[in-house]
Amino acid sequence: MTFAVTSLYASILTIAVIVLAILVSAKRGQTGISILDGGNSDLAVSMRRHGNFVENVPLALLLMALCEARGLGAAWLHTIGVVLLAGRALHVIGLDAVHPAAPLRIIGTVATQLSMLGAVVFLLWSLL
Repeated sequence: MTFAVTSLYASILTIAVIVLAILVSAKRGQTGISILDGGNSDLAVSMRRHGNFVENVPLALLLMALCEARGLGAAWLHTIGVVLLAGRALHVIGLDAVHPAAPLRIIGTVATQLSMLGAVVFLLWSLL
């Protein structure tokens, strides 16, 4: 098993997490804040964009890999992957300190959760 589809999305999402980490590091360099956010809301938002990404993406990729291992077709895997990518991108764009219920943030969160839920439904169905 090559996990070709999951590998594609893992690669794209890894590039995204590296970019988010670089943005946090750059803000730390600009502000001189080494630990936590020092009360700087721009740094706090950058940290949460990166943190939320890291909190969600590994589990989603694990679920995709398990689906691929259990025989979920490439079209469905790409659907899960595209929804996950879109969800993560929308969440990053929509997350800000001023608007906690920003529409893009909510849509991004829901898309991420739907991608994972879709994988879970397939996995549970495949075990029956």
